[in-house]
Amino acid sequence: MVDATSLATPKEIDAPSPREILHKRMLGHRGLRVGGTILSVIVLAALFAPLLAPYDPYEQDLLNRMVPPVWASAGSWEHILGTDHVGRDYLSRLLYGARISLLIGVSTAIISGLIGVTLGVVAGYNGGRVDAAIMFIISMRLAMPLILVALAVVALIGSSLQTVILVLGFLLWERYALVVRAATMQARSMDYVIAAKALGASVPRIILTEIMPNIANQIIVVATLEMAHAIILEAALSFLGLGVQPPLPSWGLMVSEGKDVLLFEPWLITIPGVCLFLLVLSINLVGDGLRDVTAPEARN
Repeated sequence: MVDATSLATPKEIDAPSPREILHKRMLGHRGLRVGGTILSVIVLAALFAPLLAPYDPYEQDLLNRMVPPVWASAGSWEHILGTDHVGRDYLSRLLYGARISLLIGVSTAIISGLIGVTLGVVAGYNGGRVDAAIMFIISMRLAMPLILVALAVVALIGSSLQTVILVLGFLLWERYALVVRAATMQARSMDYVIAAKALGASVPRIILTEIMPNIANQIIVVATLEMAHAIILEAALSFLGLGVQPPLPSWGLMVSEGKDVLLFEPWLITIPGVCLFLLVLSINLVGDGLRDVTAPEARN
């Protein structure tokens, strides 16, 4: 008779941790990889703009105005992407313009997120008259034409970088509120919330420790969408002359400054336009990828 203790036991294989599973899933998502790569390049270019920019983005040189990019016949390696109508280096302004676009996108997402998530959680958790009152506020906001309200407010207050961030932050919260409200209404009926109530946990504790971690997926997706939305709106406002003001190197402002010579020097609009397209595309790809890899049905 063979002793059971003498039998060789199979080698135990440690199960991967949730973090490892999430990391593997993120690396396997093509859209997230592509969007993350593009976004990382833009973020790094913005962070290291003082080191990468060959010239001061505000320095004017009228003797070298409207120099075409290096790939054009009259281009020069001294200004790889050429110069604008007052002789400022276009590459330097693009690098610093990335800072402004990212600052506006992130700041707007934070401000609108704080407003929308607070209203959505309060409405979804309490229900009843509180929910009805907040839904009335959301309906009022949805009834306002966004771009017209932004134009009117900026025209009355005066356009500046801080004004654009505040105006967009206070106008782009309704999507947060609607999504978080629906997610909170669904989460409040889950067993873990009911158990926390039975144990005597306070409402703030239930919201912060039980509900918020389980709706973070939806918040992240909305934040990326609103970040991209804010960047596009800032570019539109700057194009109309009511956004970021000169001499700040906003990509929307650069497009506006080049529209008068579109037929003769199209690269003045094409270059910042392509940068805006890549930035918004990368943010949307990252948002879609995060939604896919963190969705509850993908965790099984």
